[in-house]
Amino acid sequence: MRVLGFLLLVVFAAVSVAPAHAQPPLIETETLGNTHDPAKLPPIEDRVPDEPLIYDDFPEGGGPGRHGGDLRTIITRSKDVRLANVWGYARLVIFDRNLTLVPDILKSVDIEGDRVFTFHLRKGHRWSDGHPFTAEDFRYYFEDIASNPQLMPTGLPSFLLVDGKGPRFEVLDPLTVRYSWDRPNPGFLQNLAKARPPFIYRPAHFLKKWHERYGDKAFIESEMARDRKRSWAAEHNLMDDMYGNEHAGMPTLQPWVIQPSSGRRFILIRNPYYHRIDRNGRQLPYIDRIVMDVADARLVAAKVHAGEADLQARGLSFSDITVLKDGEQERQYQTLFWPDARAARIALYPNLNVEDEAWRKLFRDVRFRHALSLGIDRELINRVLFFGLAEPSNNSVTPLSPLFRPPYRSAWTQYEPKSAEALLEDIGLVERRGDGIRIMPDGRPLQIIVETAGENPEIVDALELIRETWREIGVDLVIKPSERDNIRRRANAGLVQMVADAGFDNGIPTADMPPDDFAPVSFESFIWPAWGEYYAHRGAKGEPVDYKPANDLLKLYEAWQHTETLQERQMIWRQILEINAAETFSIGIVADVFQPVVRSNYLRNVPPAGIYGWDPGAQFGLHRMDAFWFDDKPRVVNAPIFGKTKSLASGD
Repeated sequence: MRVLGFLLLVVFAAVSVAPAHAQPPLIETETLGNTHDPAKLPPIEDRVPDEPLIYDDFPEGGGPGRHGGDLRTIITRSKDVRLANVWGYARLVIFDRNLTLVPDILKSVDIEGDRVFTFHLRKGHRWSDGHPFTAEDFRYYFEDIASNPQLMPTGLPSFLLVDGKGPRFEVLDPLTVRYSWDRPNPGFLQNLAKARPPFIYRPAHFLKKWHERYGDKAFIESEMARDRKRSWAAEHNLMDDMYGNEHAGMPTLQPWVIQPSSGRRFILIRNPYYHRIDRNGRQLPYIDRIVMDVADARLVAAKVHAGEADLQARGLSFSDITVLKDGEQERQYQTLFWPDARAARIALYPNLNVEDEAWRKLFRDVRFRHALSLGIDRELINRVLFFGLAEPSNNSVTPLSPLFRPPYRSAWTQYEPKSAEALLEDIGLVERRGDGIRIMPDGRPLQIIVETAGENPEIVDALELIRETWREIGVDLVIKPSERDNIRRRANAGLVQMVADAGFDNGIPTADMPPDDFAPVSFESFIWPAWGEYYAHRGAKGEPVDYKPANDLLKLYEAWQHTETLQERQMIWRQILEINAAETFSIGIVADVFQPVVRSNYLRNVPPAGIYGWDPGAQFGLHRMDAFWFDDKPRVVNAPIFGKTKSLASGD
């Protein structure tokens, strides 16, 4: 048996683990009155668990802080208020800065052969409304939500299934639950540590009011009428909002709690029952309130330049650096450069499930995908958009990953227009119009509509350059800006030909992380949404994989799910990465472009250089945003310079 106490696995290298601190005397939050009426709350001793998580993993030059202050940040859509739950990053288990899995909400986890997982909760832990957090919250999710066909028509989520079977779930006592499978489920804990995790617990005391098994029928019907829902299940699903921050009354375990809002400004206040403290006995978070203002994506850099944000990365790109640097001295902020954890800064995603049969046939021809990749001048894009500081790259793992091998990054990334033309002609795309654009077998011009959300101007600029070099090989490119959610809906319906977006979220995986991005298992993938939907819903929706290279990936993915050793997982990962490199399912453009991160000079414990990623990382979550705090005196941190960014960041 393994115990996930202070260390489960080491990702990049052996790391020293500081000895556990004895629990210090608790210090009442000095600024509690800024967000709550202290007279209506119990004392600090009754608000934190009996054995709280003692946080002491501060970045170099950082340390314990003090309470108070509002942290301002800018979001570009109202729905991005959910990012507060990403950045807060309170999870059952979490990744630390070394990408080591450690307990967080859980006190500990006992693991038996990746088949049996026993969760031990913290005695005295409470939801943000003060109600105890217990095994009942896990039972309610598993038995009353996930196993209820009215709430979950497709059954248990795929991460809970091994060979199509769910776990045996047991409540051992009010603070202990167990999940058991007959075969290994090696990705179980990693899924729980995601930026958007599958929450396997719910505030049962809150949600039972809308459940037909527990709630008052008259109350449920009145709620349904108010929200225009046709069933109790639809009403329950509306109120069951663990991630979106759409309901101000929803209890949470996150460090900040959403308040009623106007729609253009969102305010979250400290959770007085939060489970983390620092080594001095101060309850986290240090910051009283998070203030999120909604602004047009094109104005984010200008607003940061004007001093309207204390912490900002979202909406900032490489092209904004000049503007950002210009405002530093006057507005008392610092622009940091964090390594990007994504597989590529920019990538193209041909939809192998596109409804149009002619385009589906072309996109499933590896020669066509290779031709498109060889027809891109990545060095030109690098010089024009990134001052030559990026790396031409596939959409694959980066050198920060222990799985990295140079061929994964370089395969089919050379600019070879003659080779691209030869491949297109080998397919049979020989005839051209007067302007040089090739003619498809059905008489239509070879014109690819590339859709992009337009949130990142770098992507549109790169597409303009790609359009020029593709025209030289006889391929026309039409840029179609659209809203992200609309692109996803249309892609899932087979109506999108190609999407331009950022690369895969996880460019720094280890063999112990599920290869979700690199196989057809998610309907959120723009490459194979119908296949991913079929896998995720076990055949109830979507289309079965009918393309051998993708089916090979699916078989390898399922084999990974049954592995018992690190060596097995490493071998499968390598095969998956080799297939992706050879097949060019997605077309990476450049990588190793650092993410600008702006911090107020008064804001402490922001790492000078931290990995910026979604999964793993949760953006600021990996760096424990709940431990950021405001000082009275400004300070510019000594930020290290990495690789090719030296000349730009240092002003050389």
